Amino acid sequence: MRLFSRLLPLLVPFAAFHNAALTASDAVTFTRHPDRIRIEIGGRHFSDYIHAGWPKPSLYPILDADGTSYTRDFPFQKNPAEVPDHDWHRGVWFAHGAVNGHDLWREIPEKKTGRIVLDTILETRDGSGGVLRLRHRWEAHDAKVLLTDETVIRIQRTAAGTFLDYDIRLRATHGAVTLGDTEEGTMAVRINEALRVTHGKNKDKRPGTGALVNAAGDRGIPVWGKRAAWCDASGPLADGRVVGIALFDHPQNVAHPTWWHARDYGLLSANPFGRHDFEKLKDQPDAGTRVIPAGGSFTLRYRLIFHRGDEKSARIADLFSAYAAEK
Repeated sequence: MRLFSRLLPLLVPFAAFHNAALTASDAVTFTRHPDRIRIEIGGRHFSDYIHAGWPKPSLYPILDADGTSYTRDFPFQKNPAEVPDHDWHRGVWFAHGAVNGHDLWREIPEKKTGRIVLDTILETRDGSGGVLRLRHRWEAHDAKVLLTDETVIRIQRTAAGTFLDYDIRLRATHGAVTLGDTEEGTMAVRINEALRVTHGKNKDKRPGTGALVNAAGDRGIPVWGKRAAWCDASGPLADGRVVGIALFDHPQNVAHPTWWHARDYGLLSANPFGRHDFEKLKDQPDAGTRVIPAGGSFTLRYRLIFHRGDEKSARIADLFSAYAAEK
């Protein structure tokens, strides 16, 4: 009973996500444009699903109601406070670096990396919990289709933060699919530079003011390659306010708790396929590889929460417990 009483204030927003109508100021709306879908919450810009002009779609920016940005601007915008590295790290995205031997994570033309292309916008549903349903083609550099996906993105803003749910169904519509063992993947967000654990490289590396922590209690650089149910990045903005981003791995996902491709320079990524790289199993290069048989499918679920405060004040562990209990 005590546990239920403690969790009740957290469970209410989750019930609201699926059932109760919120006020008009919390309503999610979608507006279609040629290269993107603009997403507003309560009439204010939250994000854009950008699907043209880049090798794969992403959600950028991620904005709070007051305009606070949770994501890095590069490469969409020049920001002198940012390091212009890894231009394939854009906002929030889902991709993988070894799909039938093709790299669809990085974007390096000379290495003949692939693309993820929007095929169909299946649905945009406005409301208290906005829903965006999409179909994509995953293509090799020569436009050969490797697989397709059906992605459902659900969005809601609550007192606990802004929730972004991803349900991704990978479908082997063009033959069997091998999702190879590599650190380069998979459900990811490139965070606001203010939340970085470190700045600079090599001899110029210096501590940042951000914090990176996982459900197992690992902190900072050691979070990389570890397995955990969730991971959170937080830190102070220039005005002193602390904000954070949590990423949850659903318990029904393969290899839960997942490995984390979480970098001190600002990458937060859950990767259920990278066992060989993360655990340094040099003699087992396919330890994390998964195969989808022809005609089959494979589903992954994640939740991102863009919140105020650090992981403790935002009660991220309790929020994960509520997420894990959802059907």
